[in-house]
Amino acid sequence: MYVMTLPPGAVEALRAYEKELGRPLRIMLLRDSRVKDDKNLRDTSDLDLYVACDFSKPQKIAEALLPYQSELLAITCRSEQSMARFVEVLPHVPYLRTPTTESLKWASDKYEMRKRFKLYDPKITPKFTLVKENSKAERRRVADKIGFPMIIKPTNLAGSLFVSICYHEEELEKQLRTMFRRIRKAYQNDHRLEEPKVIAEEYMDGDLYSIDSYVDSRGRIYHCPLVKQVTAKKLGHDDFYNYLQITPTGLKAATIKKAEEVGEAAIRALGLRSTLAHTELMKVDDEWKVVEVGARMGGFRHVLHSLSCDINHTLNDVLIRIPKKPIIPKKCKGYACTLKWFAAKEGVIEEMKGVKKIEQLESFHKIDVKKKVGDRAIFARNGGRSIFDLYLYNADRGKLLADIRRVEKLVEVKVAPRRFRRTRTRARAK
Repeated sequence: MYVMTLPPGAVEALRAYEKELGRPLRIMLLRDSRVKDDKNLRDTSDLDLYVACDFSKPQKIAEALLPYQSELLAITCRSEQSMARFVEVLPHVPYLRTPTTESLKWASDKYEMRKRFKLYDPKITPKFTLVKENSKAERRRVADKIGFPMIIKPTNLAGSLFVSICYHEEELEKQLRTMFRRIRKAYQNDHRLEEPKVIAEEYMDGDLYSIDSYVDSRGRIYHCPLVKQVTAKKLGHDDFYNYLQITPTGLKAATIKKAEEVGEAAIRALGLRSTLAHTELMKVDDEWKVVEVGARMGGFRHVLHSLSCDINHTLNDVLIRIPKKPIIPKKCKGYACTLKWFAAKEGVIEEMKGVKKIEQLESFHKIDVKKKVGDRAIFARNGGRSIFDLYLYNADRGKLLADIRRVEKLVEVKVAPRRFRRTRTRARAK
C-alpha cells in the first residue's frame, strides 16, 4: 500500500519482484479524498486498487482498509509533504511493521528533530531556536542565542524552499518578513496538515553530503553510497538549493564510515524503524554534523543509485518493510549526477538557450523541463522551483565532470528585467 503518491517505477519494480516472490502482489494507492488527484493516479496502468477516504475522520480510514486487513503486506509513503497523512493511517494497520507515529512527527519537524538530536548527542547538531514572530525583540533574542551568520527555514518544507542565510539583523528582518508573508501559502500548496513554523540555526560552513539508509524493524541499518551535494551558495549564488548531486563520492573509506556512524546516531535519536531514511550531513573540517533526517527517500535517489550502482531503491523501500534484507550490490559501475537549474535572476522567462543541445552529450540520461518561456523564474529561497532537472551518467568520472561543465556553458536562461510601477503619489506629483 502506497499512501498519497505512487512513485515513478513503483509498479514496474513490484511486478518484477513478483517472480522472485513466487506469488502475485496487489498494489494499492490510498489517498485523502480532500486532496485533488491532479496527476490522475487513479488511471495508473497496472494499479490494482485506488482507495480514497477522508483522512480527517479515523472511522473513514478504518472503514476503507477493513476489507484488506488480512492481505496487507507492507505500507509506505514516499512524499515528505504527505508524512502527516501517513501518520493518520498507521494506527489502522496495527499488524504491519511501520515507524512509530512519534518518530515520523520528529522526522517531519526540524525543530522537534533538533531537540531529539540535542538530547541524544549534542555534538551532532548546531545551535537552534524557534522563531515566533518578526519583531525587534524576537530578532534580538534569536541573534543573542544563535549569532550571525545564521540559517532560517521552515520546519516542515523540503526542497530548500525559503532556506536563507542572514549575516546581520537587517537581512534577518527582510527574510523573516518574506517568509512569514508567504509560508502559509506554501504549506497550503503542498497540502500540509502542519501549522507553519520557522527555525533559526547556527550557520555551518563545510561540505554537504547525504546518505539514504534502510532501517529494519530491529534497528539494523543498511547504507547506500554517499552523495556529494553542491549548493548554489557554494557557487556564489544567493540561494541554498542543491545545485549538483553526484554519487559515488571520492571520499576515503574511513571518512565514509564516520559519516555513516553519525547518520546512524541521528536515525536512532529519532527512533526510526521499518523505513527508508534520508540523512543530510555537513563535513566541517574532520567532524560530521547532521543537517536533517527525513523518513523518506532523498530527492532523485531512485535514479542516481540505479544508474551508478544498480540499486533498486524503490524495491528496497518495500523490502525493508516486509521485512526482507535490501539488495545492495557491493560495487558501483559508474557515476551519476543531477543538476537543478535556476535562472540567475528572478523574473519572467524570455528565452531558454542550449537546453535541447544537452541531449547530445555522452553522459545525458534524462531531463525534466518544468518551466517554459513566459513562466516566472523564482529563487528557491522565495518559494520557487527549478526550471529543469537534469540527470547525467558516465562510467568515467572525468567525462561526467566534463559534461557538467559543458552544460554550464551551453545553457542560458534570460529573464525580463523587473518593471516597477510608479505609486499614485509620484504620478500625481509629476
